[in-house]
Amino acid sequence: MNKLLAVDLGIKTGLALFNKNCKLEWFRSKNFGNKAQLGRAVFNLLKEIDNLEYLVVEGGGQLFYIWEKEAIRRGIKVIQIQANTWRKELLLMREQRTGQQAKGFAIKLAVEIIKQRAEKKHISINDDAAEAILSGYWALKEVKWLDKY
Repeated sequence: MNKLLAVDLGIKTGLALFNKNCKLEWFRSKNFGNKAQLGRAVFNLLKEIDNLEYLVVEGGGQLFYIWEKEAIRRGIKVIQIQANTWRKELLLMREQRTGQQAKGFAIKLAVEIIKQRAEKKHISINDDAAEAILSGYWALKEVKWLDKY
């Protein structure tokens, strides 16, 4: 079954893996410590996920190119977005007046998605993992795996 990995980019990174049935298989956050460790981790992470078709990365800069290069090498389609891309679709305007406010509402919405789409209902979540879940959820519609939010 094809899969989509969403990444909230940073040395401290959020990750969320969805399958083609739009189920959230897992989510987590990881502090890679530095750019070199991130590079090694990206190589291993992308190698370990079978049938990864899409990599959705929220963010840019040098860290994006680490993910992009490894994904392209493996034939994985890359979608780069910014937080405001999914926020416009998934949050109300009043929920995103400030970045901090948007992060709080992102956590609440991610918890709802976990309840609906994850087998394990583990709800301990930080803003990095929440933003990865929401980036991935937004992308499910973009790649036509999900009809509507």
